[in-house]
Amino acid sequence: QLVESGGGLVQPGGSLRLSCAASGFSLGSYGVGWFRQAPGKEREGVACIRGEDGSINYLDSVKDRFTVSRDNAKNTLYLQMNSLEPEDTAAYYCAVAPSPAAFCIKGRLVGAQLWGQGTQVNVSS
Repeated sequence: QLVESGGGLVQPGGSLRLSCAASGFSLGSYGVGWFRQAPGKEREGVACIRGEDGSINYLDSVKDRFTVSRDNAKNTLYLQMNSLEPEDTAAYYCAVAPSPAAFCIKGRLVGAQLWGQGTQVNVSS
């Protein structure tokens, strides 16, 4: 099970840190990532970590603003979001791919199969 937290309302330019706590299994070396979905738009990958080699990449529009990290000791995935923009408003979901070899392409975790319930981020003045 994956449980996200940390969403909320923030003004443009503000910051939030999302957390995704895993239970019932160890995140370990699995591929992990964050997705988001805004109303009326398709879900898109935001940031991901490839399990096999720990490589990280991001959606172009969040590069230099968002940072994804994992703490295996706490079995938790994080997404630090800085310089938030109204366009970042969306429901954010963490996901796990049950393979260390799952690819992470431009922020999208390929083969994600386990999903959290989502946490809402609203960026507005």
